[in-house]
Amino acid sequence: MSERASVQADEADADEDEAEQAPVTTGAQSVVRALENAGAEYVFGVQGGAIMPVYDALYDSEIDHVTMAHEQGASHAADAFGIVSGEPGVCFATSGPGATNLVTGLADANMDSDPMIALTGQVPTDFVGNDAFQETDTVGITQPVTKHSYFADDADTVGTEVGEAWALANEGRQGPTLVDLPKDITKGETEIEPAPPKKPDTYDVPEEADDENVQEAADALAAAQRPVVLAGGGVIKADAADALRDFAFEYEIPVITTMPGIGSFPEDHELSLEWAGMHGTGYANMAITNTDCMLAIGTRFDDRLTGGIDSFAPDADIVHVDIDPAEISKNVHADYPLIGDARATLRQLYDAMPSAPDTDEWREQCQEWKAEYPMDYETPDDEPLKPQYVVERFSELTPDDTIVCTGVGQHQMWASQFWEFTEPRTWVSSHGLGTMGYGAPAAIGAKLAAPDQEVVCFDGDGSFLMTVQELSVAVRENLDITYVVLNNEAVGMVRQWQDAFHEGRRMASEYPWIPEFDKLAEAFGARGFRLEEYDDVEETIQAAREYDGPSVVDAIIDPAENVYPMVPSGGDNGLFALNERHLEQL
Repeated sequence: MSERASVQADEADADEDEAEQAPVTTGAQSVVRALENAGAEYVFGVQGGAIMPVYDALYDSEIDHVTMAHEQGASHAADAFGIVSGEPGVCFATSGPGATNLVTGLADANMDSDPMIALTGQVPTDFVGNDAFQETDTVGITQPVTKHSYFADDADTVGTEVGEAWALANEGRQGPTLVDLPKDITKGETEIEPAPPKKPDTYDVPEEADDENVQEAADALAAAQRPVVLAGGGVIKADAADALRDFAFEYEIPVITTMPGIGSFPEDHELSLEWAGMHGTGYANMAITNTDCMLAIGTRFDDRLTGGIDSFAPDADIVHVDIDPAEISKNVHADYPLIGDARATLRQLYDAMPSAPDTDEWREQCQEWKAEYPMDYETPDDEPLKPQYVVERFSELTPDDTIVCTGVGQHQMWASQFWEFTEPRTWVSSHGLGTMGYGAPAAIGAKLAAPDQEVVCFDGDGSFLMTVQELSVAVRENLDITYVVLNNEAVGMVRQWQDAFHEGRRMASEYPWIPEFDKLAEAFGARGFRLEEYDDVEETIQAAREYDGPSVVDAIIDPAENVYPMVPSGGDNGLFALNERHLEQL
């Protein structure tokens, strides 16, 4: 039972006639009404003085509130809720430190184009600019990391602004928005019902791409001898995974994903080359290096994907599909720019293809690369537990629609490499910003967005420590989440780079002082497990999954294990290292 439901359980005998919404009388009630009109189900937040009127209005709402342990946790939970549900997640915070604690989550959602709306309390308008208690320029701080930040200045219009912020977060290229709510505005009187969510009139979102451009792109794809599809996170945001699969299956073109695009194409299909980039598969990176025509959909071509721009797909014509014109030719020149919704544009391309390209030899070559550069690892009896094995066994023992959340670091790479993803919206991670600590609160948002799906959160010991307090929320809400700490007593990715590029000078990257996470879990009221031996892996996985509530598996892994393949930063994707020796030669 939610907090709101438990508080109001003794008031649940109201007559059906009273079920109609009460009239709006304050700005705070208008804010909550706007969220109700938008269909918000949950709010993740932390109470405080300046936001208190909005919380008071929320008391009478059917929206469920989830009190998080820290505002950053609220923003990550809302972010993950948006990723899994496809609708904006909502977070609340008070003014000053409450609002600034949301900034990391807003920046994370902005980098990954995740739909989210943040509502922050603010000091009364008469105090703004006077350095009042817990005052910060929230709009000024957050404007660079949101699609738009609003400052509410009228109780009559505040609800409509919240509705517009919701619509803006959800329309076109999704992303976070924020509405800053001065206390006198939310306490102020109004009788005006907020308008339904509506995007700003100045915000024009393209749907289909230009037909002539589509035809030219389709002709280029049909004539290609070595075509690939590169599916980015925009495929998932646009609910275009089915359109992608239809296109690839019909025209037999191999598919590569970016990390944010994981799940957009089934990795168990023969056309899948999985994901590319710094730690992507060798065969995906070889395909990118040798393709003569790339259909890139919903990707911003970030540096972790491309490596050196000059060596990225050097012989390829680039067909770039994106709903945001600003991304076209920003990093990689687009020979065929297609500005439009990913789903609609894929359907256009499907219909415009004059014929299927002749890909028999190319597909055979891709299969040869799969055989030459397999994603394998060794499990010597005289070495500690390998993290790849833990991830792989979890993948084998859980349903296909299990949602995988992660923090950031080596564990994130192992999870993305050795879990077999077949469905969209089952991979929840921090990509562009690379936020350590994302996993623990994100798993809460993901579980509430999809209560009937299993949620497994892989975290590292360093990343888990940053937001471990959110485990108390998972316990309080009795959320059936399995947390797996791949514990190597280090900030492993930093340690790996220090060994590779800084002569092994491990400054501030080793963590021999960390707690025993299984015991810490028990202190929070969760179930804790300690895993050290291969023989115990399956039994521990099943016991953690069967526990009805949050569980934490402290998996003690080989501290010397590193993430491979690896393309050095700014390097050539076709020149990847499979081990330390290879890396030294690059």
